[in-house]
Amino acid sequence: MEGKPVADGEILMADIEIYTTRYCPFCVRAKQLLSSKGLDFDEVAVDGDAAKREEMTRRAGRHTVPQIWIKGEHIGGCDELMTLDRSGELDRRLA
Repeated sequence: MEGKPVADGEILMADIEIYTTRYCPFCVRAKQLLSSKGLDFDEVAVDGDAAKREEMTRRAGRHTVPQIWIKGEHIGGCDELMTLDRSGELDRRLA
């Protein structure tokens, strides 16, 4: 993803991190939601990269993808992201 300020300059690329694999449908859904909101994010692909997957597991305490952080806070995976969005909490965290 491009490394540029988004959302009227309030959210910077490093504010959203997402660990993914290329063919994971939940990763695709999570990235689509973030992109639909005009948000940029750091994507860390763990396909075939044991060190990056280990880093994700150490940080998240989970081995499944996606794993998402917003402003340094681990929010979980796709289901948690969708729940935050439905409740309006995602927009509040990004404001």
